[in-house]
Amino acid sequence: MPSEGLKLLHQQPFDLLILDIMLPEMDGLEVCKKIRRTNSIPIIMLTARGEVTDKIVGLELGSDDYLAKPFEPRELVARINTVLRRSRGSVTRTGDFGRLHIDLDKRQAFLDGKDLNLTTNEFIVLSLLTREPGKVFDRDEILQELRGMDCDAFNRTVDITISRLRQKLADDAKSPAYIKTVWGAGYAFIGKDDEDS
Repeated sequence: MPSEGLKLLHQQPFDLLILDIMLPEMDGLEVCKKIRRTNSIPIIMLTARGEVTDKIVGLELGSDDYLAKPFEPRELVARINTVLRRSRGSVTRTGDFGRLHIDLDKRQAFLDGKDLNLTTNEFIVLSLLTREPGKVFDRDEILQELRGMDCDAFNRTVDITISRLRQKLADDAKSPAYIKTVWGAGYAFIGKDDEDS
């Protein structure tokens, strides 16, 4: 039962969660939404719904990967390993950017001291952008950092992840304080404090 699983998730740490969409009580999308309010555990969604729009909804709600049934067990194992590798981080710097603090050891980001509860993908993208503030990273570079994603099926992964990051950072795309869109080129971290605007 989902409610028992949610209770267990609050009681002890797990490395990764595999979540089916078709569940009793509440569907997996609702469970994912509830988890993302307080927990950044990596989530892989399994479902019989394999349409691109279903995958986009799953990603927008905070899943790190999405696998449609039927699938090969070896593919699931490969995706688990990829998501775990990403979640353990591949970046080598940490930093304070005014009101934003990134702790790579804990894989957390804080805005004004408040944990942003970033998903694995959100954390990886934010870490990549802050690695070289001001540098424009194109979608291919960001997708490469999010290695293991199916680029055709998840062609909106970068936009969705950036959009969710902006929401959590309370960052206005038209007048950004953190992530700037460079039209036709990609995204850059500008790290401008609201107080300095």
